[in-house]
Amino acid sequence: MKAINKEVLKDAASRLMFDMSEEQYDTLEKEFDIMIKQMKLIGEIPGVDEVEPMTFPFDVATDYLREDEVEETLSKDEVLKNAKDVVDGQIKLPKVVG
Repeated sequence: MKAINKEVLKDAASRLMFDMSEEQYDTLEKEFDIMIKQMKLIGEIPGVDEVEPMTFPFDVATDYLREDEVEETLSKDEVLKNAKDVVDGQIKLPKVVG
C-alpha cells in the first residue's frame, strides 16, 4: 500500500482542484494514520477473510409491503392527447442541460 504523506495528500488535492492550509494537511495526515492502523487491526481478526461482506446493514424483507392494486388506467393515446408536444409516441420535454 502506498504511504499516505503530506505530498500524496497535496497531489490528490491538486488533482481535485482544491487546496488546504498546512495545518489541515497535518490533521488529515494524522487521521489517515489512525484509519490505516484501525484497518490493520481489523485485518488481524481471526477468520475475517472468510466472512461474506455485507451489502446492506439491515435485513431487507419485503413481506410487510402491501400488494399493488391496479385500478382503471388511462391508455397511451389518452395520456398523449393531454401533452403539449408529442414526438414518436413520446412526450417531448424542454431541454434542461445547456
